[in-house]
Amino acid sequence: MTPEVRDKVRAAAEELSYAVSRNASGLVTGRTCRVAVVVPSLRPWYFASVVSGLGHALHEAGLDMLVHQVGHLEDWIHTLPLRHNSDALVAVALELTEEQCAHAADMAGPVVLVGERLPGRASVHIDDHAGTAGATRHLLNLGHARIAYIGSRTDGGMSLSSTARLNGYHEAMTEAGLEPWTVTKSPGPGCGELAVGELLSHQSPPTAVLAESDNVALGAHRALRRSGVPVPGAISLMGFDDHDVSSALDLTTVDQAPQTLGRVTGHLVADLVQGRRPSDTCVELPVQIVPRQSTAAPRKRRTSP
Repeated sequence: MTPEVRDKVRAAAEELSYAVSRNASGLVTGRTCRVAVVVPSLRPWYFASVVSGLGHALHEAGLDMLVHQVGHLEDWIHTLPLRHNSDALVAVALELTEEQCAHAADMAGPVVLVGERLPGRASVHIDDHAGTAGATRHLLNLGHARIAYIGSRTDGGMSLSSTARLNGYHEAMTEAGLEPWTVTKSPGPGCGELAVGELLSHQSPPTAVLAESDNVALGAHRALRRSGVPVPGAISLMGFDDHDVSSALDLTTVDQAPQTLGRVTGHLVADLVQGRRPSDTCVELPVQIVPRQSTAAPRKRRTSP
């Protein structure tokens, strides 16, 4: 088509308010302009924030988003309701095996993992290990030595991110010549509360507690308050996530910026779908310590006014 003809076609389309049909275009390009997103649930703050950031980035790139809440991953991955109905698949906080990724890629195009990683697969994630190592050092620098860690563990073990966070805590404690003090409970609303009950039963309770997530820290905060233990007067408390509620409670935490995680994922997916070659398909984003009022020096280290 010559430039003159192209200009005439464009002028006629504008005059008639013509809009391109994506379905019709897909017959020519082989693309649907849709991205499938699978997520365990949209209720938790983290998942909703990631999907929100992802949706904004995909919209800017002219791509639609189909969100699937996954109940049983194994059943879903083999039925794949999105068969050949999307240009890419984004898996949020789901530990897919290589076999599952390969199967999904055959049905839905490139697979991008968010919050998890798998060798040879595109992913966007944070450095969980560095996050808890930095958080532990923050407490060490305040003068704490008895620092307990609250983590979660299911019957199937710990997730990759949970394991990385636990290892980061262990590394910082070991480097400081201190014995790690770990309490793990089943994930859920009562995780932090049950763990605090166990920690307070010791003759010498910890002077600081680092929780695997802000949700766990919030449960720990409730249990400490009910037990009459002031935070940070008797025990400093620190979380991981920077949940919206954390600022209201003045909770010191690690910010993993889930909206940014989603936006970066959206840009990566758009590059893959639209034929561009991203410089890196395995993106690790930094985290940041957010100091607030829930952490302070242990009592013996505080100076009198």
